[in-house]
Amino acid sequence: MNSKPATGALVMRDGRLLLVRRRHEPFRGWWDIPGGFLDAGEHPEAGVVREVDEETGLAVRPDRLIGIYMDRYGEGGDFTLNLYYECTVIGGTERAGDDAVEIGWFPRSAVPENVAFENGRAVLRDWLGQTGCATR
Repeated sequence: MNSKPATGALVMRDGRLLLVRRRHEPFRGWWDIPGGFLDAGEHPEAGVVREVDEETGLAVRPDRLIGIYMDRYGEGGDFTLNLYYECTVIGGTERAGDDAVEIGWFPRSAVPENVAFENGRAVLRDWLGQTGCATR
């Protein structure tokens, strides 16, 4: 019953935040922060780089840890421990892939409300409010 570790990337480019539309349940069709579960023995920074590449085709560099957020993977799902990083795009070719059906770039003032998972909504509230590193 241990929490499963996961990472997420808050990526800004030209004043816009990168989100992906989910291909699968839970929250199919909702916007989500690129990220996912870590592989066994994988460092969270390596995991966030891998997940962003798989979902968006973009290469990123993790710049700083934003915070750690607890949640569940859908209603009644596994407990999760989510580490969020602010990341910079350093290359790649943008495309929706893996668990994403669409990529969207949103100005800070127009981030959609239908963002998957409470931990995703919480990190966005903290990050958009610039409250610094958080743990929940």
